[in-house]
Amino acid sequence: MNSRRNFIKTSAVGAAGITLANGVSASVLSVPETKRPIHVFTKCLQFLNYDEIAEVLAKNGFDGADLAVRTGGQVLPENVETDLPKAVKALRKAGVDSNMIVTKINDADDPFAARTLKTMADLGIKYYRMGYLAYDDKKSIVENLDMHKTAFEKLETLNRKYNVHGGYQNHSGQRVGGPVWDLYHLLKDRDPEFIGVQYDVRHATAEGGISWPIGMKLLAPWIKTTDIKDFIWAKNEKGQWKVKNVPLGEGMVDYKTYFELYKSLNIEAPVSIHYEYDLGGAEHGDRNPTMSLEEINLWLKKDITFLKNQFEKYGL
Repeated sequence: MNSRRNFIKTSAVGAAGITLANGVSASVLSVPETKRPIHVFTKCLQFLNYDEIAEVLAKNGFDGADLAVRTGGQVLPENVETDLPKAVKALRKAGVDSNMIVTKINDADDPFAARTLKTMADLGIKYYRMGYLAYDDKKSIVENLDMHKTAFEKLETLNRKYNVHGGYQNHSGQRVGGPVWDLYHLLKDRDPEFIGVQYDVRHATAEGGISWPIGMKLLAPWIKTTDIKDFIWAKNEKGQWKVKNVPLGEGMVDYKTYFELYKSLNIEAPVSIHYEYDLGGAEHGDRNPTMSLEEINLWLKKDITFLKNQFEKYGL
């Protein structure tokens, strides 16, 4: 942990309580707005406290933190009213922010749903990622979708009350959202201002091969946040083909097609980079990763540099 502490001490951002040259207190620092603020999904930084996360993000040029507000995350749902404000204060003090959070909310009657949405709304956070929904094998696909429509309708109503947006991530696999097109059936009668999709091109590519742009076009009106990461198919030690996560630009995601489509659809949304390749366990939320913070910092910088270069290349 000494390297972690030394890194924080030498970070470009000062400690708590500093006053900026213009006399404005850092605790009320106004973070500049951008159309596509770049966040880090903070699962990979769960070995750091709020101030340390803020300083690492500021040092590497991120706009904000996509905070994990869920069991095992930086903010526990039962503590959201006290801990989320602390996390956001630390971020803003360092000159970064949070436009989005990750939750497990998929039911408006969840005991923590209203508390979480009210707290994020009070802090000026607009977007949250919803929790996943499952397909019941005892029901047909259509019966499943009809069942889940009610959950989306009720969440839209709750989101409207607090003026926030819930986005469902299209995660590869056999859960709801894996095929992508199923989300259209759940959202077609819903208001995109309050409920929609957190579009993930990596998962869309894994499931959709070269047809994924069709699903992206279909869901475009509801895409209000996006995730980004990369992968390859590789054989594991048993000779089975499995997804292997890799740094941005080193895998199978067709970024040329993605960003050209992204631009043509006029998507202006907060972006969350997911670091899911090997970071010594940090990628899984390990609070004692074997990789040093200095090395993790290099990977953080590598991916955000790639993404910013893509934004510049495609005029975003």
